[in-house]
Amino acid sequence: MVNALVPAEWLALAPTLALALTAMVLFVFDSISPRSTNRPALAGIAATGAIVSLAIAVWFAVAGTGSENADAGYDLWFVVGESQAGAGAIDLFGGQMIVDQMALFFMIVVAVVTAMVAIASYDYMAGHTYQAEYYSLLLLAATGMSTMAAANSLVTIFLALELASLPSYALVSILKTNRGSVEAGLKYFLIGAFSSAIFVFGISLVYGVTGHLQLEAIADVVTGEAEPGSGHDVSEMGGLLGLGLLMLIGGFAYKTSSVPFHFWAPEAYEGAPAPISAFLSSASKAAGFVILFRVFTTAFPLEATAEIIGLEWTHAFIILAIVTMTVGNFAAATQENVKRMLAYSSVGHAGYALIGLAGLTVDGGELVLGAAMMHLLVYGFMNTGAFLFVALAEYWGVGRTFEDYNGLAARAPVACAALAVFMFSLAGIPPFGGFWSKYFLFTGSLEAASANPAMLIVAAALVVNSALSLYYYSRLVKAVWIDDPVSGVDRDFGGSPTGLYAAIVFAAVMTLVLLPGFGPVADLAIDAASAVVVS
Repeated sequence: MVNALVPAEWLALAPTLALALTAMVLFVFDSISPRSTNRPALAGIAATGAIVSLAIAVWFAVAGTGSENADAGYDLWFVVGESQAGAGAIDLFGGQMIVDQMALFFMIVVAVVTAMVAIASYDYMAGHTYQAEYYSLLLLAATGMSTMAAANSLVTIFLALELASLPSYALVSILKTNRGSVEAGLKYFLIGAFSSAIFVFGISLVYGVTGHLQLEAIADVVTGEAEPGSGHDVSEMGGLLGLGLLMLIGGFAYKTSSVPFHFWAPEAYEGAPAPISAFLSSASKAAGFVILFRVFTTAFPLEATAEIIGLEWTHAFIILAIVTMTVGNFAAATQENVKRMLAYSSVGHAGYALIGLAGLTVDGGELVLGAAMMHLLVYGFMNTGAFLFVALAEYWGVGRTFEDYNGLAARAPVACAALAVFMFSLAGIPPFGGFWSKYFLFTGSLEAASANPAMLIVAAALVVNSALSLYYYSRLVKAVWIDDPVSGVDRDFGGSPTGLYAAIVFAAVMTLVLLPGFGPVADLAIDAASAVVVS
C-alpha cells in the first residue's frame, strides 16, 4: 500500500471533492438569490459538478490510480505527489480513507447516476419551491456516497453514511404540499435512525473486541498478526465479535434495502419525487454495497474470523441473498402500482448483489465479487432509467397503476422503447447489459459451489427469481406498447420535457453500449475485486 505525500493526498479524492465543491457553489448561489427558480443555472451547476466528478473518476481508473498492475496507465504525479500508477492503493489520512480501483469504480457509479438525476430534475422540479435546496441536498448526498466508496475505517464509514443519509431524508420529503412525500420522509428517517443505532452498536462491539476502528488494523488483530488494542485475547471473545458482525450486517442491510430492513424502500420510493427514487435505488444502493464489500473482505478475513466466531460469515450472506431476492421478486409480482413494483424489484436486485459476498471462499472468490460490482454498474443505468420513465409519466400527470400506463407508446414511442430496454435488461434478457452481469453472477456462483455446495442453491434462486421478474417487467412493456388506453380518461400531455428525455435516452443507450464494452467493465471490476479479496 502506498502512502501519499501529505500536501497532495487530498487530490486523490478529487471525484468526491468535485461533488462537495458543487454543493457549496449551490449553497452560495442560494445565499445570493434566495428561493431562486433559475432552473437552468441550478440544474446546470449540479449536472456539471457530477459530470466533472465522473470524468475525473474515469480518468483515474483508466490511468491505473490505486491499481496493483505495474503496467497501468500514466504518471499521475499531481494526484499523489509522484508516479504511483500501478503501485497499489493510495492510503490517505492515516488509513482512514483509501483510493483504489474499487473506490473509483463506485465513485463512477455515484457520479453518473447523480448527473442523470440532476438533468432529469430540470423538468420534473419545474414549479416546485426549494429548487436550490433540492440540488444542494442532492450533491451533498452524492458527496457522502462517494466518500463511502473511499472510507477505510468504521468511523469514517459511519460519518460518510450519515452524510449520505441525512440529505436523503430531506430529499424524500421535499414535496412539502404532498402528504405522501412528507409521510415517506418521516418513515425513512425513523427506520434510518433505528438502523444507525444498530450499526453504531455493532461498531462499538467490534471496537471493544479488537481495540481498533481502521479496517486493516482490525484484520491484523483477527488474524493474530497484532495484539488487540484493548489488551485481551480475541479468541475468547467470539460471541461478542459474532454479535458485532451481526449488527453490522443489520446496518448494511438497511442501506442496501435487503430483507428484513427493506420495508422503508417501497414507502420512500413511492412518496419521493421519482428522480430521487432513482437516485436512492441506484446510487445509494451502490454506496451501501461498497462499504459492505470493503468491511467484510478487508477487516474480517474469512478463515481467521470463522475460527473465532465458530462459522463463516458467508453463511449469513447466502441466507440473506436467497431471502432478499425471493421476497423482493415475489412482492414485486403482486404490485399494481408501478413505482412500488420497481421498489420491490430493487430489493430483489439487492439480493443478486449479495451473491458477491455469499460466494467468497478462503481461496478467493474475486469472480463472483467482481460480478456483483458489474451488476451494480449496469443496474445504475437500467434502474435509474426505469424510475426516470416513471418521472416522465408523473410529469404528464399519468396515474401510478399499470392500467394508467396503457397505450403510452402512442404518445412517447422513444421513451417507451427505452423503457422496454430497461425492463428486459433488468429481467436479464440477452443481449442487454443486465443479462451479462447476471451471467457472471451465475457462473461465479457455480465456481464458488466447488468450495461451498450451498452456492448451488443461490445459483438456482438467481435463475428462478430472474424468470419470475420477467413476468412483471414484461407486464409493464405490454401495458405501454400493446394495451389500449382506458376509455374515458382524458390525458393532457404537456409538452416534451427535454431533460427527462435526455436522461432516459442516455440511460438506455448506456444499457446497450455496455454490451460490446462489457469486457473492459468486467476486467476493471474483477481487478478491483481481486485486490481487496487477496489483500
